[in-house]
Amino acid sequence: MIALWIVLGVIVILILMIIGMYNSLIRLRNQVKNAWSQIDVQLKRRHDLIPNLIETVKGYMTHERGTFEAITQARSNAMSATTVAQKGQTEGVLSGLMGKLQVAVEAYPELKANQNFLALQEELTSTENKISFSRQAYNDQVLFYNNKIQVFPSNIIAGMFNFQNETFFEIADASEKEVPKVSFS
Repeated sequence: MIALWIVLGVIVILILMIIGMYNSLIRLRNQVKNAWSQIDVQLKRRHDLIPNLIETVKGYMTHERGTFEAITQARSNAMSATTVAQKGQTEGVLSGLMGKLQVAVEAYPELKANQNFLALQEELTSTENKISFSRQAYNDQVLFYNNKIQVFPSNIIAGMFNFQNETFFEIADASEKEVPKVSFS
């Protein structure tokens, strides 16, 4: 009789452990989804600011039409990307083009003094900072989640219930990873 109670006790403990691991995996997966939605909000904000910035700059920089068209196309591509990997790649391209636009703006002192441009530039800078912060938070959540589904014994539960690794939001453009060169000559 005591052996039966011990066996039942062990079974109950195992069931509780399985339930706990499963619930933990669900919570982590939901945190990853939440972190991604925070990035998505900031990317939408950035996508909404870009047309206003382009319109403000167009009047001053008529010969930069190719840059404007490239930014518009990159924005469209970024907005239509569906997976994390696609978003990472398309947003990297868009960031590179926005940097190119900022370099072109330096040649126009009257544009840099325009209040609309300054306000849009400040909003875009703020949004870029929020995207960076959100990307870091998302990647932290993905790391924690991926670790949880890969370590023993939760990897057994993850395999039984088909939990999959999530993708990190990484910069696809190698030039963005390079350290900028500063010269004071």
